[in-house]
Amino acid sequence: MTSEALSTDEKARPAAANSSRRVPLSRGLSTKLLFLTIAFVLLAEVLIFLPWIASYRVNWLKERLSTAAAVSIVLLQGEPNALSHNAQNDVLMAIGAKAIAVRDGGVSRLLVVSDMPPQVDEHIDIADVGLVNGMTGALDTLFFGGKRMLRVFGPVGDSDKEFELIMPDYRLRDAMLRYSRNVAVVSLLISLFTAMLVYAAIDLIMIGPIRTMTRSILAFSEAPDDPGRVISPTDRSDEIGVAERELAQMQDRLQKMLSEQKHLADLGLAVSKINHDMRNILASAQLMSDRLRQVKDPTVQSFAPKLVRALDRAVSYSEGVLAYGRTQEPAPSRRRLRLRQLVDDVHGLLDIETGIEFINGVEHAFEVDADSDQLFRVLSNLCRNAVQAMAADTESAVVRRLAVAAERHGSVSRITVTDTGPGLPPKARENLFAAFRGSARSGGTGLGLAIAHELIRAHGGTVELVESIGGRTVFAVTIPDQPVRLDQARNGLRRPA
Repeated sequence: MTSEALSTDEKARPAAANSSRRVPLSRGLSTKLLFLTIAFVLLAEVLIFLPWIASYRVNWLKERLSTAAAVSIVLLQGEPNALSHNAQNDVLMAIGAKAIAVRDGGVSRLLVVSDMPPQVDEHIDIADVGLVNGMTGALDTLFFGGKRMLRVFGPVGDSDKEFELIMPDYRLRDAMLRYSRNVAVVSLLISLFTAMLVYAAIDLIMIGPIRTMTRSILAFSEAPDDPGRVISPTDRSDEIGVAERELAQMQDRLQKMLSEQKHLADLGLAVSKINHDMRNILASAQLMSDRLRQVKDPTVQSFAPKLVRALDRAVSYSEGVLAYGRTQEPAPSRRRLRLRQLVDDVHGLLDIETGIEFINGVEHAFEVDADSDQLFRVLSNLCRNAVQAMAADTESAVVRRLAVAAERHGSVSRITVTDTGPGLPPKARENLFAAFRGSARSGGTGLGLAIAHELIRAHGGTVELVESIGGRTVFAVTIPDQPVRLDQARNGLRRPA
């Protein structure tokens, strides 16, 4: 790939990142708020519409029944055959009915009739129409009516008579459809108007400030070291104002922390380079110090061991700093290990002076589930710290003993490293696993315990200081067995013996 193509890709990445951070208008909070407001207002209108349409249906039927009652009273006071057949049809057509009847004193009398239908599909008692059956009846007429024959009856006004009206429901359904259409149009206009008002108010109070904070966060993430990208909080006293002030403080603290981290990273890089070169120089000095041991001069022989130990400490310091400076330890490759043999290997590599007793108290059959190399490093660091602590004690009568033991509790292995050294000082106990602060001796780095803690934590275990007093210091390493996967266990059970 050419350099021009690489530069084109590098230019395209920020543009793609910026486009992915922009929220489209169709998915923004303001658009969602607008549509939700419209939907909720329409839902409220629908809930209100049900009793409205039920009331409209009952009132429409009452008006027709009242008109029929007025005609019936006129006919009752006149002669029985006062109206001709054509006049009766005109009256029924005006009302939209097929027949008019009146019940008085338990006797029903048919007053006006054009053509009596063969059957009646629904009987409606005006005096007994409640809210629930009124709404169900209205919806039934609205969606399934138009071809039914209704019998509407009930008292009108203060009259003791009961009037009946037989009529088709298509006119009622047409009137209800017109009323529903008008209500729908008015409801839509109300919902749009309400949504715009609610949107404008909430956008001014909430969405606008949230949008400002979102833009500030995106701008700050692009250049966190730019002080101009920190949000300027308003004087609001509500939750939005608190969020703005907290965001400004967080960005300010993060900016300072990033500046400190950058300085520390630059300093760490410089220290790593210096340590790398210093280790090579010290290695050459070690070779020359080994040659000094061969010189027979008594003065040289008295200073050579001290020089060698000083160079060894300097090399160990440089190697520890370089090892800790690695970005990340590899994941543990866990196997079943014979711990006693591993402890013997640690003993073989320790520079134990005469007068220090080493006891391997691990049973021969004891096994631990761990990474061999990483557990070796952990035990080496703990044992080396103990040896260095006891070597500093020059009294010949003092017991100097280092013991490693192990025990198992269920699926958890517990390894103890016990020495008879002077114990850890208070400062070392307070910063036990902190690099460069938890050293128990002058000139130490404290990296051994920090590295051991990191390695054992990767195993899901712990390193803890159980006891540290004059003459006894105990560290405990706890490592749980790795869990068995169910599919692997089933495959193992299915294998033939």
